[in-house]
Amino acid sequence: MKSLGLVMIGSVLLGGCSNATSKDGAPASIAAAQAIAVVAVESQRLDTTLSLPAQITPYEVVDVYPKVTGFIETIAVDRGFHVRAGELIARLSAPELLAQRSHAEAAVQSAEAQLSAAQAKFAADHGTFLHLQTASETPGVVAKNDLLVAEQTAMADRAQVDAASKNVQAARDSLRGVTQLESYLDIRAPFDGYVTVRNLHPGALVGPASGEPGAQPIVRIETTNRLRVVVPVPEAYAAGVKQGQQVDFTVPAYPGRRFQAPIARIAHDITQTTRTMQVELDFRNADLQVTPGSYADAEWPIRRSYATLFVPTSGVTTDLQRTFVIRVRDGKAEWVDVKTGVTANGEIEVFGQLQAGDLVVRNATDSIRDGSAVSIQHK
Repeated sequence: MKSLGLVMIGSVLLGGCSNATSKDGAPASIAAAQAIAVVAVESQRLDTTLSLPAQITPYEVVDVYPKVTGFIETIAVDRGFHVRAGELIARLSAPELLAQRSHAEAAVQSAEAQLSAAQAKFAADHGTFLHLQTASETPGVVAKNDLLVAEQTAMADRAQVDAASKNVQAARDSLRGVTQLESYLDIRAPFDGYVTVRNLHPGALVGPASGEPGAQPIVRIETTNRLRVVVPVPEAYAAGVKQGQQVDFTVPAYPGRRFQAPIARIAHDITQTTRTMQVELDFRNADLQVTPGSYADAEWPIRRSYATLFVPTSGVTTDLQRTFVIRVRDGKAEWVDVKTGVTANGEIEVFGQLQAGDLVVRNATDSIRDGSAVSIQHK
């Protein structure tokens, strides 16, 4: 009986607690609604800049290989030399080309001699034909068969002259080809620039790039007074890129200093492996301060032609399965799935079932459960 009395007293006490009210008369469960800070969703046009990594490359760069195989006889430039378009870089020697030239010249002379002989024979036989043709006008002087034979002989001689003329032309073309190959022994700069690499020295055997495996270029030439600043722009930021738009960038060699160049070339294609679009700035490096091969940070302009929704960056959270904001509506928390865009000035773009003016939790956390009772914290 004593135990039963204790149980009944405990039940009364529990019943009394369940009917407790707050100081303002509201039930305790309502009074315990979590008070949270909220902020209104804003609609605005994105206009900001984003730091993107970039690579500085020469406007033009070439590894200089010879067009023919030969030995380097002389080389006139070294690393750091400035060269002009057409300037002699190196001279090769190739004794076999001298032999080819002699053979080609002899072939031309032989073909010309054969042409002269064919022309002489044609002239003689054609003269005979004309003489017989004149004589045949007197009946009985020349047999008709003799006139026909003379005509056919002259025609054959003409064909021989035509063939010999073509042989002469072919021999001359062959000689011209050898002469052209000889001109390749002088290697000249294709454009103005600086020699940045020199691999070989006099006496080295060199050949075309498509020749023996491991063939090395003699030198590398780069333009350094005009550079390409290559910016791989992420797919999300590729819209709205305009040719001619000025972009600031910095390089590690000059901390705190900004350079500027216009957007000159746009790939208009997203690279599948990196999901970026290659965009090039055209930088005039007249004082040669910026060095090709350097990395750069480009202050990339991000703009949209239409308004999008923004919330504080702290207003977006995730529970590892979904990314969402917490909208407060009718005293309850509501998880709204969103996709995020660009972050700017402490705010982030959000795309989802939201409208401008909706109230969302300023500091969202998954501890505020979907559907839980909340109250707005007033300042």
